[in-house]
Amino acid sequence: MSAVVVIDYGMGNLHSVAKALEHAGARQVTVTSDPQQILDAERVVLPGVGAIRDCISELRKLGLDQVVRQVVTEKPLLGICVGMQMLLERSEENGGVDGLGLFPGEVKFFGDDLNEDGERLKVPHMGWNQVKQTGDHPLWHRIAQDARFYFVHSYYASPVRPTQTAGRCHYGVDFAAALVQDNIFATQFHPEKSHTNGLQLLQNFLVWDGRW
Repeated sequence: MSAVVVIDYGMGNLHSVAKALEHAGARQVTVTSDPQQILDAERVVLPGVGAIRDCISELRKLGLDQVVRQVVTEKPLLGICVGMQMLLERSEENGGVDGLGLFPGEVKFFGDDLNEDGERLKVPHMGWNQVKQTGDHPLWHRIAQDARFYFVHSYYASPVRPTQTAGRCHYGVDFAAALVQDNIFATQFHPEKSHTNGLQLLQNFLVWDGRW
C-alpha cells in the first residue's frame, strides 16, 4: 500500500477521510496544504464538503488549484463529494461558480420540487443509495453492481461526455455518482462513510496505478 496525501484547504471532513485511508491500509497518510508535499505524494485525495464557492475560493487562494492541475498529469487522484464537483467546468450553486474545468459539464441543483412517482423527495439527497457501475474500472474491484454508498448533497454532476461517467445513481433524476478520466477517479458519495464498500474502494485506490 502507498503513501497518500489528503489536500487540506480548510474545507472538508479531513479527519474522517484520513482515518478511513489508514484503515484501508495506507502506509502513510499526510493531511497538508504544502504544494511540494502534495506533488511528492504517490497518490492524492481531494475531499470537500459545504458550499462550492467557499471550497474553490480557498483552493485558489492557496494556489492549490494549479497544484491539482499538475497532480492529475502525474499520479492518481481521488475526488470526494465537492472535491468531485470542483473538477467540472461550472456549478449552479451560489449563483454560479466556475470550477477547475477538468471535466466538461456542470453541477446542477436537484430543485425544490424534486419528486418520484408523485412523491416529493427531500433535498439534500441524504443517505444510502445504489450505484450502477457503467463499466469495468480498477476502483470497482470486488464491489458488486448496485452496491450502496452514502450520499449527502443538494447538487449533482452532469458531465458532457457519457464515457466519463463511471457510476450512475438515481434520486428523482439520473446523475453521475462517479467520474473517471485518465488517472482521476471522483465520487459524489462518501467512501469514508460507506462502510465495507467504501473501504474496498479506498483499498482499490491505494493500489491503483492510474491506468484502466
